[in-house]
Amino acid sequence: MKIACVLTNGFEDSEFRQPYDALRQAEHEVVIVGLEAGQKVDGYKGKEQGVTVEKAFDEVTPNEFDGLLIPGGFSPDRLRAHQAPVDFVRAFFEANKPVAAICHGPQLFLTAGTFQDHRMTAWKTVQGDLRLAGADVVDEEVVVDRNLVTSRQPQDIPAFIRETLQLLRVPSRA
Repeated sequence: MKIACVLTNGFEDSEFRQPYDALRQAEHEVVIVGLEAGQKVDGYKGKEQGVTVEKAFDEVTPNEFDGLLIPGGFSPDRLRAHQAPVDFVRAFFEANKPVAAICHGPQLFLTAGTFQDHRMTAWKTVQGDLRLAGADVVDEEVVVDRNLVTSRQPQDIPAFIRETLQLLRVPSRA
């Protein structure tokens, strides 16, 4: 499967690297999509530096991808300030394609209006924002709801990877 990984500066290093590597090891093609092709982006902890954005949002369409990965950190909040990433994320929900988001990743769901009708988790402060918006939020290490996998924090990465890989093995469900 071909997976889009949406990323910009300030992503959480391990929430990008570990799922990215696991998806590639499972023989999925992962394309880093960001605001500007060729841009070098860094994780906020400094462990991941110079990660290259392979495609800009204006160069791709969600139809080119089978699934979506949204690492946490500051990246999702920075991306949701731009319409193209918001529309990109919304299209995956509308098409019932697999979406995996960890930590602050679900912030993009707030702006895209895709938080309704899905049970999910997120970083503790984002959980509060989602609840206030009317989302069905729980505080668990991983939540799978149809086409959506969410987790809270770096410690949840093993469960997040396990459930994301499982979701990608199962045909998309409406």
